[in-house]
Amino acid sequence: MAGYELGRPVGERGNPARGAGRTGASHPMAVNEAVLALLRPKPDLTQLEGEPADVLTAAQAAVDAPAGLGTLASYTTEVALPATGTWSNPGKGGAQADTLITSPEDGVPLLFVEIDNCYESAQVLAAKIDKYMRFCQRKVKDVDGKERPMWRTRWWVPDGRHGDQPHPPLLLVFNRVGPRNPNTVIAQLAELTHRHWQGEAHDGFHMYDGKLPIVVTGMRLLKEHGPAGAVFRRFGRSQNQTLLEAIGNPRREAHDARQQAEYAARERAYREQLRRTAEQQKAEREARRPVCASCGTRFTDERWKAIEPAGWDAPRETHPHLCDGCKQRAITAERQARQAGHEHQEHDQDMPEQKADGTWLSRFRG
Repeated sequence: MAGYELGRPVGERGNPARGAGRTGASHPMAVNEAVLALLRPKPDLTQLEGEPADVLTAAQAAVDAPAGLGTLASYTTEVALPATGTWSNPGKGGAQADTLITSPEDGVPLLFVEIDNCYESAQVLAAKIDKYMRFCQRKVKDVDGKERPMWRTRWWVPDGRHGDQPHPPLLLVFNRVGPRNPNTVIAQLAELTHRHWQGEAHDGFHMYDGKLPIVVTGMRLLKEHGPAGAVFRRFGRSQNQTLLEAIGNPRREAHDARQQAEYAARERAYREQLRRTAEQQKAEREARRPVCASCGTRFTDERWKAIEPAGWDAPRETHPHLCDGCKQRAITAERQARQAGHEHQEHDQDMPEQKADGTWLSRFRG
């Protein structure tokens, strides 16, 4: 039915739930419940006119509740994860995810989901997780000839940070139907799978390169709160978180945010220091700027540069203590003075000489 509604081949929707007839379909039904609890579809209130008040109230509560993950197309059930063989013909030793979620727009690019009805022991579940690890670690040649993890040839997930590329996370949903106590099983399972999920401690956070993030929750809590509720516990952590926090690395994010804030603060301080240094240098330079000896005006940068010592073959500055305007006026005045002196000298040469007895002797004789 899902394949028909989505217009996708049956092979892309997963395989039929095995054992449904033998077990009364309790496991497939639990898978459906988990999918609905994660998807949290919103009812169309316009289609509920005339329904009883309690129905309308429940529908409105569903509309007002936090959104779930993705759409129906984001979910695939009974997905083979081959550790050997091919996608279409898996070999032995691989896992089969009850549900697989691809909702990158919601921060969940790839999530494996296993449903346990509390019939299986921690050892059986640990063996399943071993199969997940074998699949996640398997590498094959992609269409470009490069070797990469097999799962990356089928699903898109952003590259991890340098030196920290965990495997896609696994969500275990415990549906308390069988006789086993999920709290006891979870504690044992965490111990048995320690090598698969334990991160490497760094500065206030952990890195999970090559590790499998394992998150657990209960079906009742999942149905009540959905993925936005703080009802998910990741192995190795002491507090419940939302699903996005549990499959992510909030401490690493906080650490990176602090580092970025510190870097930005250092950058601002550095730029402020540069600004202050530049202002101080500018003030010191202004204090050294020459002042015209005639009018008292401060020299322009061009005039200041012109009076500074140059090469030995450069012409000597004639008026180093004057600004451009005063220099030009001084040059004009000096030129006029020289012209006047020259004219006065010529006038003196044209005058007759006076003899000692007071008579004048003409310069021009005969």
